[in-house]
Amino acid sequence: FSSGYPPRHGGVTPPAGGGWPRPAWRERAAPAGRSPLAPHPGSRMLEIASLLLLLTAALAFVNARFLRMPQAVGLLLTALVSAGALKAAGVLGLVDLAPVLRIVESIDFRETLLDGMLGLLLFAAAQHTDGAALRGQALPVTMLATLGTVLCAAVIAAGAFLVAPLFGVELPIPWALAFGLLLAPTDPIAVGALLKQAGVPTALQKTITGESLFNDGVSVVLFLAVLEVITDGAAPALPDIARLLALEVGGGIAFGLGLGWLAVRLLRQIDDYQVEILITLALAFGGFTLARHLHVSGVLGMVALGLVIGRQAGGGAVVSARTKQRLDDFWELVDEFLNATLFVLIGVEVLILDLRGQALVLGLVAIPIVLLARWLSVVGAIGPVRRRLHGWPTGSIALLTWAGVRGGISIALALALPEGEGRTEILAVTYVVVVFSILVQGLTVAKVATRVLGPVPAGAARDEDAVPEPVGTTA
Repeated sequence: FSSGYPPRHGGVTPPAGGGWPRPAWRERAAPAGRSPLAPHPGSRMLEIASLLLLLTAALAFVNARFLRMPQAVGLLLTALVSAGALKAAGVLGLVDLAPVLRIVESIDFRETLLDGMLGLLLFAAAQHTDGAALRGQALPVTMLATLGTVLCAAVIAAGAFLVAPLFGVELPIPWALAFGLLLAPTDPIAVGALLKQAGVPTALQKTITGESLFNDGVSVVLFLAVLEVITDGAAPALPDIARLLALEVGGGIAFGLGLGWLAVRLLRQIDDYQVEILITLALAFGGFTLARHLHVSGVLGMVALGLVIGRQAGGGAVVSARTKQRLDDFWELVDEFLNATLFVLIGVEVLILDLRGQALVLGLVAIPIVLLARWLSVVGAIGPVRRRLHGWPTGSIALLTWAGVRGGISIALALALPEGEGRTEILAVTYVVVVFSILVQGLTVAKVATRVLGPVPAGAARDEDAVPEPVGTTA
């Protein structure tokens, strides 16, 4: 018998000397020196995921039952308070922080977000985006995601390069540029629902959402070019940078459109919502992984894929109404779950970051610099085309500035920096800026919108199905 046990029949007695031989499968399951009940090393990841899921669910319940804040803001706040209280108890000697710190340190935030969650998050966001409305705001979205991102990164980098030495931190130019690029992308997850409640015109809502979908890809590509300078010590030539941008950006968009074409062809041939959902999940997850191996932007690829599937699925010719509803429900759940986990992760990171003294002061000083950089980048990107934009009331520039919330991708990029002078400070400053951005800007963006936009004309906002007038004509 392969199990190593003898046949089970009456009258059989064990051999002399102490029972039946130990079966082979027991020997493999319990090597010498380890209890047979000890967990396998491969189960460590599952344990951490289980604990993170339990924590996210508990904090989500507290927020939904008692705080009633926007989910992103409430989860980050409760995670920060819980982690801060635990850290204080550890400093006072009331609890042993060592096991908790080992768990948190074992979570690779950068890999979890950049290599795992980001592709699904961007696909889900793009899949729920109204392609027609976004196309109507193509001009401001393009200007903000390209020129605006570069301007914002440059101003932050210049500010960091000039201010950091005043606090005893020397930042070489490549490190300052990396710092600017990792804080340039925006994340409107924390403010999206609040903008709708505040009656912000649809044109502005779609611009803020569209910018965040595309500026991630631009920032990541430029950040990787600067990271190469930091690690190799040699600046690539301008033609090499241009080639990298063309391959990453153009290749990523083309790759996503190709996957979208494949998805539409597959979905059109069947009417089984379970299989159709599985196809979208496989393309989003597998496509993001494949893009990395092809050295194209998986970020922009997933945005393009989501926009294609969202647009085609909404017409009724590719999937049935029942499948469309199930598809929307599934990806909305994935989006909410991953975002909830992400904001809890941001909160618990405070346990392993050094936010004392100089690092905390630098973070507080960086907040107005980042806000100024955001305002200058919006003015520089939108100013030349302002007259060609419809549905943009007075005060739109101020609202775009305040709604430019930073998110988890900034922290993930900061963690990607190699060990070196200034890395600890950059990571701490980035964390402070992101937390301020989500908590303060996220909680006040509705009031700011009401204040700077003034009275909203009837029908100009809260109409999610309205398509803005096409740009390109003089106002």
